[in-house]
Amino acid sequence: MTYRSIILHTFTYLIKTGMKGTNLGEFEELVLLTIAALVNEAYSVAICDELEKYTGRSAKLGVVHTVLHRLEEKGLVKSKLGEATNVRGGKRKRYYLVTNTGKATLLKAKQVRDRLWNVIPEFALKRI
Repeated sequence: MTYRSIILHTFTYLIKTGMKGTNLGEFEELVLLTIAALVNEAYSVAICDELEKYTGRSAKLGVVHTVLHRLEEKGLVKSKLGEATNVRGGKRKRYYLVTNTGKATLLKAKQVRDRLWNVIPEFALKRI
């Protein structure tokens, strides 16, 4: 088998099995970290509030919902519906938890960032 046919075979397999990549974009990583930080209280509005609190950037609810759906498709988070409450007019909140795959992905991302930070010469960032 040639290198090209191996790549084509692998690509075809991934498409057929519906496997998603676990690479994270910056915002995906921030959302995943926020879910981990909120532990059992991670629902969309709380995630938006925490993102704004720690990043200083406003997080649009629709964008967060899109990212949550993408993270769930990748198998990095799972969700469950909470109990109905009177405060929400009987609507239930959807809570998110980081899966073991999500934890491994976050740890890998942290290791890569730490390795890069460790190779930057100290003087390279001194005059900021």
